[in-house]
Amino acid sequence: MSPLWTAAALALGAAVSLGLARFSYALLLPPMRADLGWSYLTAGAMNTVNAAGYLVGALLAPRWLARHDARALMLAGMVVAALLLAAHGLATSDAALAALRGLTGVASAATFIGGGLLAARLGSAPSAPAGLVLGLYYGGTGVGIVVSALLVPPLTDLPAAALRGVAGWRWAWAALAMVALLATGVAAHFTRSLAATVASAGARTEFDWRPFGFALAAYLMFGLGYIGYMTFVITLLREQQLPAVQIVAFYVLLGAGVIASSWLWAGLLQRQRGGLPLALLNGLLALATLLPVLSPQPTVVFASGALFGSVFLSLVASTTALVRHNLPASAWPGGIAAFTIVFAAGQIVGPSLVGWIADGPGGLSRGFVVSAMALALGALLATQQRPLQP
Repeated sequence: MSPLWTAAALALGAAVSLGLARFSYALLLPPMRADLGWSYLTAGAMNTVNAAGYLVGALLAPRWLARHDARALMLAGMVVAALLLAAHGLATSDAALAALRGLTGVASAATFIGGGLLAARLGSAPSAPAGLVLGLYYGGTGVGIVVSALLVPPLTDLPAAALRGVAGWRWAWAALAMVALLATGVAAHFTRSLAATVASAGARTEFDWRPFGFALAAYLMFGLGYIGYMTFVITLLREQQLPAVQIVAFYVLLGAGVIASSWLWAGLLQRQRGGLPLALLNGLLALATLLPVLSPQPTVVFASGALFGSVFLSLVASTTALVRHNLPASAWPGGIAAFTIVFAAGQIVGPSLVGWIADGPGGLSRGFVVSAMALALGALLATQQRPLQP
């Protein structure tokens, strides 16, 4: 199987860990908030707990990778995430939902880091275009976003009477779990050739974070800034009274942008060894975050979704490319885990911060402005990241 087809199979790990397990929450949040009587702070706190779980998973990932190959870690995380998604639909209290969001974050980190490491190694093959391989892997998140956009609204919009008296959002979680299990089976079948690759990866070396200080700080700001948009953008559009069909189209467009980003930025990630990709993409995300605040017109809203989708997962890919360009393969696991840790730390703060701001004067619009400011700061920090000596 060609490296690109294998990368496409790996991309299902990103589709499950982020597209289904995390970003579907933006679509589920409005009906859950209405049904459960949540404030914006509570709604944001659910994604904060998810990010905290993701941080725990990122901290544990180096230990797991020392004992198990990356493919086994990715597939185990996908299975656990699918089972936890199903349990979301059965939860009867906020505490239970928070616990499930946290555990899902742990499983998502295992999946995403394992798959990212496999993609980095796959991209190092002589016949593989490394930038495109990484882009395909991270772009898989867009597949999960598109599936969520097509699957969740039809279920949440059905009246309870048509669903045996059970709220539609509960059925939506179960449907997402079924898709996640199906994706796991496909990924397991088409990545079998990678099992032997990781067994011969060799001894690992410690990752020295100091030469990557500006990039890590910029990535922290990205984690803090982007998650407010991805948590609350559907809620903002509903408040702006955008029709339901247009909201679904917006999220499909965002997911399609993520998929297209695999090709849009592959050359940049392949050529640049320093912080330029991280700076450029953070700046574009800041602009995309501000657009729906500046105008609720559908054209502006769709432009925001298309720009945001075509950038934000490529920014994640840019950090893997930075590690791959500047470090030996033995240091890649520690490098990818370090960037994932600061990413998760930013995500912990972001949702609750935006929710807390949204509960005050100015509402969600002010929260989005704060997110855009964090992303702009990340762009400035990234301009200071220089490539390491070969």
